[in-house]
Amino acid sequence: MKRLSKPITSIKSHYPFIIIGSGYGGSIAASRLSRAGIQVCLLEKGKEFQPGEYPEDLDDAVKEMQVNTDTKHIGSKNGLYEFYMGREISVFKGCALGGTSNVNANVSIEPESRVFDDLRWPAAIRNDMESLREGFQKARQMLKPSPYPENTPGFPELAKTKGMKVSAAAMNEKFRYLDINVNFEYDDKENHVGVKQKKCNNCGDCVTGCNHSAKNMLTMNYLPDAVNHGAEIFCETGVQYVERKDNKWLVYFDSYHVGREKFDAPPLCITADNVIISAGSLGSTEILLRSREKGLSVSTALGKHFTGNGDVLGFGYNNDVKMNGIGLGKFFDDKEKEPVGPCITSIIDMRERDILDEGMTLEEGSIPGAISPLLTGAFTSISKFFVNHTDENWQDWVNEQKREATSIFRGPYFGSLNNTQVYLVMTHDDGDGSMQLENNRLEINWPDVGKQKIFQKVNGKLKEATKALGGTYVPNPQWNKLTNYDMVTVHPLGGCAMGDDPATSVTNHCGQVYTNTSKNDLHQGLYVMDGSIIPRPLGTNPLLTISALAERNSKIIIEENQKTLNYDFKTVTESPLKEYEVGVSFTETMRGFISLNEKEDFRRGYDEGESNNSPFEFTLTIQSQDVEAFSIDSNHRAGMIGTVHCPALSKHPITITNGIFNLFVKDENDTKTKLMKYSMQLKTYEGPAYYFYGFKDIRDDKGFDIWSDTTTLYITVYEDENKSKVMGKGILKIAIGDFMKQLQTMKAIYPDNTKESISAVTKFGKLFAGEVWDTFF
Repeated sequence: MKRLSKPITSIKSHYPFIIIGSGYGGSIAASRLSRAGIQVCLLEKGKEFQPGEYPEDLDDAVKEMQVNTDTKHIGSKNGLYEFYMGREISVFKGCALGGTSNVNANVSIEPESRVFDDLRWPAAIRNDMESLREGFQKARQMLKPSPYPENTPGFPELAKTKGMKVSAAAMNEKFRYLDINVNFEYDDKENHVGVKQKKCNNCGDCVTGCNHSAKNMLTMNYLPDAVNHGAEIFCETGVQYVERKDNKWLVYFDSYHVGREKFDAPPLCITADNVIISAGSLGSTEILLRSREKGLSVSTALGKHFTGNGDVLGFGYNNDVKMNGIGLGKFFDDKEKEPVGPCITSIIDMRERDILDEGMTLEEGSIPGAISPLLTGAFTSISKFFVNHTDENWQDWVNEQKREATSIFRGPYFGSLNNTQVYLVMTHDDGDGSMQLENNRLEINWPDVGKQKIFQKVNGKLKEATKALGGTYVPNPQWNKLTNYDMVTVHPLGGCAMGDDPATSVTNHCGQVYTNTSKNDLHQGLYVMDGSIIPRPLGTNPLLTISALAERNSKIIIEENQKTLNYDFKTVTESPLKEYEVGVSFTETMRGFISLNEKEDFRRGYDEGESNNSPFEFTLTIQSQDVEAFSIDSNHRAGMIGTVHCPALSKHPITITNGIFNLFVKDENDTKTKLMKYSMQLKTYEGPAYYFYGFKDIRDDKGFDIWSDTTTLYITVYEDENKSKVMGKGILKIAIGDFMKQLQTMKAIYPDNTKESISAVTKFGKLFAGEVWDTFF
């Protein structure tokens, strides 16, 4: 399995820069800082997906859905498709390496220049637009946007785009093709950062993830560029909060899907000189809110100025002409189905109005094929509640009923559903939403957001667009009187807004975080770099603006660190994607006692620790990256990461790094004995670092001692890495309850399929059982 990210067991205890999140802001920061020779660690909550691994059917898509409500979380903690169900506005965003670039529609467009005249922007940006223009230019060089090449080989005129031309003409508005981050040029060749890509195949499934290597997601450009220049990326690491201590930043995170939650293990923690929070509008705000609860001083404006970027979703249902607006999913190579095209290709541009906030951009879209089984029933039912027919005559009504019946009996690629146009509009809302923590959960509040007059105007324009096509206009189903006109956005912005006044802003012009609301003091080395710093709606797709700001601010940070940045693309000689063989992972907890007064005898250390109530316990995740090599290697070496609880060493949980585990190694002093070894560094909250060595003594003594031998660990803590000075000794044991939990954490890592997964776990089990048999029988 090929991956940009590294195994979590290889993470270091300290980095000059830690970047939290890998959307446009985080990926750009990782690329640019790495190019400047700065060591970067990027922590991403989501999984890494490579083309060919995204869901193509409903069953797989449902497994990747997660829903956050005001009371609970449903689904995987880091599923690819993330929904926040707010009280007045809901949010959809991506959760994976590359952030929402995995599931967006790729549109690269600049806002009106007047947007940046708003006094909510910092003066440093308003008065120096050249630095932002340079940011736009650098982002385009990396993202490679280009318009759909209509009527060139392989790229015919698309039905949905033709529909947009008809609507634009009827509305007397401007139509044009958009620049989108999709590859239309070369096929099966390496791109500018050494990643092989293919041409777009017009499948229309951009927003469930591109399985054909054509979409210029961040895993195709900025992220591999960061890896090419030395960045270390770790996925499935959900950051909870940050803390400032001793001129360093402590970053607390959970490691997902390794089983630590079964043992109620505390967060892991590593340190950095600088931290860039790039977890998106919701994620970055939530991390800073949690950090504030832990004592970090920030502006009271945190969570304010949230905007949905004026997003409006609507549908022109059952038009008189075909739209081909449903992604092909598993049917992408079905020659009988007409091409859909990239999710969004064109725009009816209704900006440049006398009043900025009345302008809007109207774009067409496609519905991903993975959810196509849900569409016929949903649209047939919903359309009955919205009597927005744009045709009046009897014959048209008969034709509409025929098309609807065709969809019901033949499916969504025929009839009324195949004649449905998808609309996405962006305009200017009032940007007055807010986010806060309630009952330890992020809440979005924005009373009566959907009742703003601009949304009535937008829906009026969408009716006009639909009338030109002879269909029924269906607004976003949430936007109705019964639900108080709730909204949905795919472009959340704000929450950590930039500005010149810390009373109304959270960050300054380069994203550095204010320490309070009354002075312009800044946290040294703490930045936010993503859509959350944008202080107002943009009125169009925001990815290029987020990227331009990230390019600008990364350059400033690099210069402040007295480094230089080279933007040149050099020939890539080694792929940034590393091939990992299938391995095995499990998590175990052991508990016991230690005495810092005992330097020689393990049993005395255990007994004295027990009598003095000096516990020692750990929860460790052990990972072999290649089970085949692990089996052959006589040292049977694997990596480890986890936490230690030992009040004698620290009042706080201790994160271990540089962990090494050896399974059944021959004892050089006794040929009848085999050892299981545990070696690791203990970095305490207070500052001192210690070194741990433990072993399980596996030998065939009299009686049945398999259980005690394989579950008893003799431990020594040293003051230094050279193990020249012993601090204490003790013994740890595995309780039967913890052992049963441990068995549930056993899984394969980096398998390409279920067969490989089963084979790897079986091979590890046979190795363990074989060594036990060899020793005891």
